[in-house]
Amino acid sequence: MDDYTAEATPWPYFPVFLKLAGGRVLVVGGGEVALRKVRLLLRAQAHVEIVARELHPELKDLHAQGRLYHIGQSFNGEQCAGTRLVIAATDDRALNREVAAAAHDHSVPVNVVDDPEHSSFITPAIVDRSPVMVAVSTGGSAPVLARRLREKIETVLPAAYGRVAAFMGRMRRSAQALEPAARKRLWEQFLDGRGAERALLGDEAGAAREFDRAVHRASSVGEVYLVGAGPGDPDLITFRALRLMQQADVVLYDRLVSPSILDLVRRDAERIFVGKGPKQHEMSQEEINALLVRLGKQGRRVLRLKGGDPFIFGRGGEEIDRLAAEGIPFQVVPGITAANGCAAYAGIPLTHRDYAQACIFVTGHARQDGALELHWDQLARPGQTIVIYMGLGSLPQLCARLVEHGLPGDWPAALVEEGTSPRQRVVTGTLSDLPAKVARAGIKGASLVIVGEVVRLRERLRWFEPAGAAENGNSRA
Repeated sequence: MDDYTAEATPWPYFPVFLKLAGGRVLVVGGGEVALRKVRLLLRAQAHVEIVARELHPELKDLHAQGRLYHIGQSFNGEQCAGTRLVIAATDDRALNREVAAAAHDHSVPVNVVDDPEHSSFITPAIVDRSPVMVAVSTGGSAPVLARRLREKIETVLPAAYGRVAAFMGRMRRSAQALEPAARKRLWEQFLDGRGAERALLGDEAGAAREFDRAVHRASSVGEVYLVGAGPGDPDLITFRALRLMQQADVVLYDRLVSPSILDLVRRDAERIFVGKGPKQHEMSQEEINALLVRLGKQGRRVLRLKGGDPFIFGRGGEEIDRLAAEGIPFQVVPGITAANGCAAYAGIPLTHRDYAQACIFVTGHARQDGALELHWDQLARPGQTIVIYMGLGSLPQLCARLVEHGLPGDWPAALVEEGTSPRQRVVTGTLSDLPAKVARAGIKGASLVIVGEVVRLRERLRWFEPAGAAENGNSRA
């Protein structure tokens, strides 16, 4: 999936880190503002040339030490020639713009302090954990916010984090013998385990031992993450799911996984669509099982991403049964199943002291001959809620059979389409009239059917109203 879309917010600047060591950088201005820029440039080992009538005392000291070069008291455009960067840091607005124009004429990037309009680059707020550098920018629109964000990052990023980066840099050559996928696993296992902690504490020997263990693990068989993606809203996935989504080398995903959730997967991960729709299979379940085994034996970390919860009508049990038989390590991350998520966003509690003391999940997926084989006598009872997955295609038959086995025709029922998403639509009615209402609404998306007296509560408990809810057919019936 491309990171760029036509609807993406355009960037005012392209984030980049420049190598300035030994390169000429021109600073015009000799006051406090110029001094702050010079300090940063000297950290980057730039050859700093400064133009100013007068120099701040600290700038004078730096000049005396030979760490910067005072090349003139007045600016002329030719001073920009051959420089890598130009910074205009005077208190004369007209002069700053003259400097900017000259830099543009020489095709040299220029920063005009506090004047983004005339700057071709800006300097971000910096969190320094050398060799780790974190830069925060608001595109020049809100520098105070950028500094506030930097302060927050400072509090969560250990001061000694540079030790970890330096250790990893020293060990890079030792990791080169591994295949690229295994090398990536090595570093992630090192960072997620005790190795990074040892390096943070300055324990080089302990970090090296953990590195060797990570090398061995990275060279062995891979692992499969069976992850529930929830019903659609990306805010409903778990922290653990998000962490594994960022670690995976390859992701196998279903039709019910929303694009907004797929966007959270590691960007360089290979993506394979294995979705199945009504009477339309991209890949059979046996083929999916075999693919999981094959990828695992290749040593890859495989994310099996399923809508809802993988163990509730998700066939997750079949997949890990095959993995266990083949000796492929796996872990399971539950997700919010569609019944919980869609009912909550529709304002329909699945249980309620006055209406339902039990809740039953069933599948409305019919056999190839169209017949539904359910325990109708157990379903058609008061005092409980029935949640029917994949029930859209068989809705008329479902409602008719429930009435046939004892529920009254005016028994409350609802259908939730694309639950928890901005496209959510809810149609409420009774067993007698819900199929006709759903047909009139033109429901075609992923849907869930809820049957029971709890549906009556939607009218006063509804809280989630997607944009355009009325136009989308949300019903108050």
